[in-house]
Amino acid sequence: MKIEKNCRNLFSYFILIAYFDEALKESIRIWIDMDILDNSDIHMIYVLLDGVGDLPHPDLDGKTPLEAANTPTLDKIASNGAIGEVISVGKGIAPESDIAVFNMLGYKFNHTEYVGRGVIEAIGIGIDFKDGDLALRGNYSTLNEEGIIIDRRAGRHIEKEDTRGIAKEIEEKIKFSHPDTSVVVSPTIGHRVTVRVRVKSQKLSSRITNTDPAYSNIGGMGVAKAVGDFLKIEKCLPLEGTEDSKFTANLVNEFSEQVIDIMKESEINKKRQEQNKKQLSCILLRDAGNRYPDVIPINEKYGMKFSCIVDMPVELGISEVLKMKAFEAGGLTDYEEKARVAANAMKTQNAIYVHLKGPDEFGHDGDAVGKTKNIEEIDQRFFKTLVENIDSSKVAIIISADHSTPCINKGHSDDPVPILVSGDFIKNDGTTRMTEEQAKKGSIGLLQGAEVVTKSLELIKSQK
Repeated sequence: MKIEKNCRNLFSYFILIAYFDEALKESIRIWIDMDILDNSDIHMIYVLLDGVGDLPHPDLDGKTPLEAANTPTLDKIASNGAIGEVISVGKGIAPESDIAVFNMLGYKFNHTEYVGRGVIEAIGIGIDFKDGDLALRGNYSTLNEEGIIIDRRAGRHIEKEDTRGIAKEIEEKIKFSHPDTSVVVSPTIGHRVTVRVRVKSQKLSSRITNTDPAYSNIGGMGVAKAVGDFLKIEKCLPLEGTEDSKFTANLVNEFSEQVIDIMKESEINKKRQEQNKKQLSCILLRDAGNRYPDVIPINEKYGMKFSCIVDMPVELGISEVLKMKAFEAGGLTDYEEKARVAANAMKTQNAIYVHLKGPDEFGHDGDAVGKTKNIEEIDQRFFKTLVENIDSSKVAIIISADHSTPCINKGHSDDPVPILVSGDFIKNDGTTRMTEEQAKKGSIGLLQGAEVVTKSLELIKSQK
């Protein structure tokens, strides 16, 4: 009783201080929320199908890939649940995957709060990064002789020995005007690369524009632009009048200009030309960041053991930032293994987030037929294996997407995507298929991305 009284007195003391201190007030609020929040009796598997949302396409007789696909397992899951729509980040925002996934996990950043995709990917692949460094996401890309970008992804599927070899050449040969400047160029998967710039004597600014013409930088958040043909590398510009911003923009331009020359003379590219492979002509840069993120760990946020199965550098970075346990589950298309690992995780975890990359790439390539076939493959290999290995009377399945990637646009859009919550204890709302059209009529309604996890938990708890 004495201990309990002392705890109450201590709590009252903190409350009194918090009345005068806004920062402490916020800490107390989080403390109270965590104390009350307990979802340890919930078990759910949360699947995001990257870019699965789409628009009607002429190659599919005016259907979307989700509508055209033969998905018996998804149909079964849908018939055992309720559906709705999600706008992952915001109306009018065609988001990149990083900010979209953060939102779909319940983290909505103000523009000034977000650190940028470059930092997240640097963390994900283990680059030495500290506050004041500059991290950027990049694409190996192909230019023609006039400097026009003819392929933003240089064929997408690039041999690792080529990406790593060129990166090493850049690190060895580049010479910045400032003597204390160093650079790390780290290829990841396919055309993707992460760049970290460090100046020993000076902190660099994230307030700069992208050199990648396909994306805008809005407060550190990458937003896809509607673009056409005949694009060129853009000059990096300062977004504010500070010397730090101007200095950083100049370093990025030095990097871009020298990289083109280094790559042009590379023996790797000469060999690729002989083999009729696309040239690695430049690195398009975007999503600058200069500080480590500060967020509430996901287990504390939801009062549960929340884990993940992810493959992409940005996803690995998100899992690290949110302190989310990551399970090994094979490669990008090892769908059966991912399903088995997810199902088995329910023995020790309350929730597991699974990210499946496939549909997005077909969307970017404008391949509606290929996207449809990929959805069918995921249905047959992942979802069929998953339902065979879980008890649907105890485990809920939540399925959605981080964003829409319409094949007709070949890029991300702000279109709503379906959200499906399924389980034996979930009242069916007439849903028979997970499609964009049925999602419009579902009982869940229209959600914002940052609401998905909370609303799903509420639905599960209210009906379980």
